[in-house]
Amino acid sequence: MLDKIRIVLVNTSHTGNMGSAARAMKTMGLSQMVLVDPQALPDGNAIALAAGASDILANARIVSTLDEAIADCGLVIGTSARSRTLSWPMLDSREAGARLVEETARHPVALVFGRERTGLTNEELQKCHFHVAIPANPEYSSLNLAMAVQTLCYEVRMHWLAQQEPSPEPADEAVYPSAAQLDGFYQHLEQTLLKTGFISEEHPGQVMNKLRRLFNRARPEAVELNILRGILTSVQKPRPQD
Repeated sequence: MLDKIRIVLVNTSHTGNMGSAARAMKTMGLSQMVLVDPQALPDGNAIALAAGASDILANARIVSTLDEAIADCGLVIGTSARSRTLSWPMLDSREAGARLVEETARHPVALVFGRERTGLTNEELQKCHFHVAIPANPEYSSLNLAMAVQTLCYEVRMHWLAQQEPSPEPADEAVYPSAAQLDGFYQHLEQTLLKTGFISEEHPGQVMNKLRRLFNRARPEAVELNILRGILTSVQKPRPQD
């Protein structure tokens, strides 16, 4: 599933950013990197900053245009700050991660990142089905390329992990006692507490009212109520003399 998710970097100028992006990808289990018209090819600096993710760089596909990078993708999401001049369907980072994972069942998908300084052009953004904006602090929303890749790859992984969890077994539907059964329990409880001397016949009300409130709040199931009544019965039974 994760192998069908493509991280596309457009016109990247600093090779170190390629390495840092590769590291961000690998920590989240993604491996497919495409470099669109990079200003320089991955070098020693890129490998150093990849910190063990140099295989991502070595296998990165290098193409001339964004069209080549996304030609076979059924879903393309471009990273962008919210814009008033280009109205386009927007996703937040969590929604983007979910869509990318869900659609891998049908086709390859791409998450596109733009230039370090200027991002994606309007023409490039119009090639995307959705735009995604990371909801950073509006007073300081400066994210470098690798940070943005890490954030969105994390959201992808979280959604992927959620899909790996087995569906919980349906819980048996609880069966609750009727009002008459509950009333029978309260009578049984009162008789037992009178017998043990925990409450007195002259003033049983206050304690019993509090106990009713306790059990009503707990709302025991029918099976649990039967257990409680069994306990009361065992208390009432005469004990053999030593």
